[in-house]
Amino acid sequence: MSAGALAADDAARKTASNNTVLPATAASAAQPQTASDVTASPHGLPTETREITLKQLGSYGPMKLRGLDPTGVMNVAVRNDEVVTGAKLKLVFTYSPSLIESLSHLKVDINGEVIATLPMEKELAGQTVTRTIDIDPRLFTDFNRIGVQMIAHYTLDHCEDPYHSSLWADISPDTTLSLSTTGLGLPDNLALLPAPFFDRRDNRRVTVPFVLPAQSDISTLRAAGVVSSWLGALAGYRGARFPVVRTPPANTHAIALATPDALPAGVKLGEIKGPTVMVLANPASPPESGRKLLVIAGRDAKELQLAVDALVLGQAGMSGNVAIINAVDMGRERRPYDAPNWAPVDRPMKFKDLVTQPQQLQASGFNPPAIRVDMHLPPDLFAWARHSVPLNVRYRYTAPSTYNDSVLNVGVNDQLLRSVRLRPVSGSSGDRQFNVPLLTGSEARGEEEIRVPSLNIGGTNQFQFQFHLDSQRTGLCVSAVTDSARAAIDPDSTIDFSQFVHYTAMPNLAYFANSGFPFTRMADLSETAMVIPDKPDAHEQEAVLTLLGQMGRWSGLPALRVSMVPASNVETVRDRDLLVIGTHSGEALLAKWGKGLPMLIAQNQNQLILRQPVSAQRRPQGSGTGRAAMDVNGPTAALIGFESPYTRGKSVVALAANASDQLGDVLDVLDDDARIGQVRGDLTVIRQTLVTPLSVGDKYYVGRLPWYAWLWVHISKYPSLIAFAGILAGLFVALSVFWALGRLAARRLER
Repeated sequence: MSAGALAADDAARKTASNNTVLPATAASAAQPQTASDVTASPHGLPTETREITLKQLGSYGPMKLRGLDPTGVMNVAVRNDEVVTGAKLKLVFTYSPSLIESLSHLKVDINGEVIATLPMEKELAGQTVTRTIDIDPRLFTDFNRIGVQMIAHYTLDHCEDPYHSSLWADISPDTTLSLSTTGLGLPDNLALLPAPFFDRRDNRRVTVPFVLPAQSDISTLRAAGVVSSWLGALAGYRGARFPVVRTPPANTHAIALATPDALPAGVKLGEIKGPTVMVLANPASPPESGRKLLVIAGRDAKELQLAVDALVLGQAGMSGNVAIINAVDMGRERRPYDAPNWAPVDRPMKFKDLVTQPQQLQASGFNPPAIRVDMHLPPDLFAWARHSVPLNVRYRYTAPSTYNDSVLNVGVNDQLLRSVRLRPVSGSSGDRQFNVPLLTGSEARGEEEIRVPSLNIGGTNQFQFQFHLDSQRTGLCVSAVTDSARAAIDPDSTIDFSQFVHYTAMPNLAYFANSGFPFTRMADLSETAMVIPDKPDAHEQEAVLTLLGQMGRWSGLPALRVSMVPASNVETVRDRDLLVIGTHSGEALLAKWGKGLPMLIAQNQNQLILRQPVSAQRRPQGSGTGRAAMDVNGPTAALIGFESPYTRGKSVVALAANASDQLGDVLDVLDDDARIGQVRGDLTVIRQTLVTPLSVGDKYYVGRLPWYAWLWVHISKYPSLIAFAGILAGLFVALSVFWALGRLAARRLER
């Protein structure tokens, strides 16, 4: 967002609430929040009430408050087109039965201002307690921190031990924040983009309807797809969905694409003077509601695409309510595997390139939350020459005065790699200087070289660094500093995948579901073609836009160079990876490609390849035992992966369903973190909430191996051949040594 947009946003919010805006905090990857009720205020502005869970507020589990770490924090943000009108915090907690009632309580604050103190009553100790706290809505700003601090004592003795096991309280995951908001009318200003269509403060799923005329052609749908991929890249972990409608929807923001020959119903535009981007009030909503319509227009398909490219590449230069585009330079073509959301693997990766803020690598407290570093990799990395990845971890910490139980636990994807004993200053490593400053206390440095097993690494990974800094008290009445513990992972810590190559077996729908591979191999989808029905309906268009939004989410870039063709023209893109919408004429295309596909879905009939229950690694090529055909009267959808029938090594992923409105079942699975792990193999059948993965087709390989690696990999499939090769190698060595010794003996005899 531009500086002008932020200034306008701050001015509007300060009109509603005279509070200082706090800086953003490093919130966790919260799940999308669910709106529970939407009504209208007496002034006609939309009012929404939603419940936000503790997980959505940034906690990975129950919030544990302990003696020397007595404070927990919840994070909540407010959209720039909303103002909070009411808030209630339902705090569910349990506390120790050993606490002294008159000296113990929970202190709750928002942005540093105390809003409640909750007594720890003796008769409720050890039980689940629920308290509801009304929060003054004027205390909310853009980014907010709700803190819960335990003030607890278990004895009247002045030598109370802050590490005592009696000093505990747990905040339950059942804790919720009920937030009521009312919409604010923003000005019609392109400088605010991508708001209000996407707001970084809102961690719910991004849902933006696209208004497309019924007679829109494939070039209009492609232009809409580039916009949806841009919004998908912005949405990131939130996910995105793009329903298609024919007229502007009421009480929501929407995006419309228009040409003089295909103008959406209900959208009135003046003369289109060229490639145009404009924002105006949504004509289907009351003017006071503040709902906006982003209109992208051109006099023909070429100008419409030019306007779209300008929007996704140059919206930072737009202002006012209308921008007419003169020219757009698309820049250089992308290179393979250079997606912004993928970590580079051609050199050692530094941790500072994997985080957005240095504070993410720092922790405070004696038992702080784990430092978490996310890393996304191309899923086709192949470790033919090594079985582990070198991880060089450098760290700093407040050093204990003597050896104790202070440790650093290093893990990846919730699997422990190593526990490192933290040494006192006199035993710390060398004079090597690191770059993360600690605020207080004596510091020590350490460095560990850890070999991460390749099998523990996937496309989406998270490193966990859990510090525990033990107490330095030597007796009950010896004081201990309670707020000086600091620890950090150095930003120059590295992990190195440069010895890996790109080579993998396909099809593998898990790659597609989690990273968009193989299509996102080129971040701008320059080697991808979307094959759609000749006359797509609204459900099929929604599937196209949502899939491209997912591609943007996985790669971090809009799909600027994606091709899109109707099923009848698929021959024109035979050299590309194909993403197929297999309904209507797309269904006929899949049937044309043959009975060898893992599954064929028709309107009332399903056909499925049958395989013997043998693992995919041991199954020979072409080992199918038959095919089952059946008439069905229930909904069926599927993701199908197979090798392109046109070009070896190219991939096809098809979304098939026996009705276009069931394509949404596939989109729901791809957007559901709880079910996406069930998408794998070359066929995933989806029957409403039931997801069934299968591996029934033949394998093929993509990528390249050095010739000697290729030889080793393929010979390794045949143990008897390896044994025979070993015997031959042994004979060769023996004969060579025998010949060399014979030559040496002959020379001695000649003397």
